[in-house]
Amino acid sequence: MDLQLENKLFLVGGATSGLGRAIAEQLVAEGANVLAVARTESKLQELQQLSNGIEIIAGDLSQPEVLNAILTKIGNRVLTGAVINSGGPPAMPVMDTKLSDWDAAYKTVVRWKIGLTQALLPKMMEHSYGRLLFIESVSTKQPVENLVLSNAMRLAITGYVKTLSQEIGASGVTLNILGPGYHATQRMENLFAKNSELKGIPEAEIRKSFSAQTAVKAIGKPANFASLAVWMLSPYSGYITGQTITVDGGLVKGTMG
Repeated sequence: MDLQLENKLFLVGGATSGLGRAIAEQLVAEGANVLAVARTESKLQELQQLSNGIEIIAGDLSQPEVLNAILTKIGNRVLTGAVINSGGPPAMPVMDTKLSDWDAAYKTVVRWKIGLTQALLPKMMEHSYGRLLFIESVSTKQPVENLVLSNAMRLAITGYVKTLSQEIGASGVTLNILGPGYHATQRMENLFAKNSELKGIPEAEIRKSFSAQTAVKAIGKPANFASLAVWMLSPYSGYITGQTITVDGGLVKGTMG
């Protein structure tokens, strides 16, 4: 299936690892051009070897200078879509959190995404077309144990995306959220390690217990997640906006999952 992405420009955050990397790779495979953003320059340079269509920016998306660098790099070109994605706050239970943890989590999960959206949206609306895809978490539908900061802050993004999608629905720009469940990423490895530490159980047993929570009894593959993300970035998804879609192997038990 031709997703009609050839030579189109996409911004991908967190592009050097996990789900962000998988999305960047599949966009390139579709002939798209990718502006890849991540913290580590060496990993970005490694990613850039995949295609001449990859441009890179090293830095933390929560920092104003990185946003300025993105806007400068885009310049007068048409940005077709953006994958708004970055790492989450540290794993911890509610009673271990301090107010400073909540302040930091707001900056990590919420604040920069609103700033980036506000910067990109006007240009997309000028062209009556755009795809804004937020990569959040299955916790938008069902809390994840020992991830209270992520559980709470990602719900703020769902409210923001839903509200904005209603306000600009006729503009040609769509906004949607994908909520990944348990996928084979470094983020999940960190969560396995934290749960192992808290419960005094070997990581292998923790990993097995996480798999058992899903309907398919398995941890997801980033490439499979990316295939849906890239379709959501294509023209074919134009009648979908304001939605939070979980990609979780049947982890969410509620009928609205």
